[in-house]
Amino acid sequence: MTPPRTSALRYLWAHHRLGVIGLALALMLVLVFALRLTLFTIHWSDPDHRDQPIAGWMTPGYIARSYNVAPAVIRDALPIAAPARSTLADIAARTSIPLPVLVSHIENAINLAKQP
Repeated sequence: MTPPRTSALRYLWAHHRLGVIGLALALMLVLVFALRLTLFTIHWSDPDHRDQPIAGWMTPGYIARSYNVAPAVIRDALPIAAPARSTLADIAARTSIPLPVLVSHIENAINLAKQP
């Protein structure tokens, strides 16, 4: 009499449990990054998200992506080194510079960067 046949997955789970767990974690990580790539691609492909009027809720990184300029252009236009994910309103409050003045500095820097 022959022994019952086990599936490949049961064999792997019984003999290579850490490998199966590692593979499952790696596949989940790939899925997360693929989903993230898809969502960012859809978001930034939409023309409504390009060259938006600069507002206080925006971060310097968002402005750089929206206007398709290097992040250094925006950072150099700011009066202080802003912590990560600081909004323009936060930066204006920290520096006591009115938000419209800060926005005009950033717009001028963007216009200079986009000139040939």
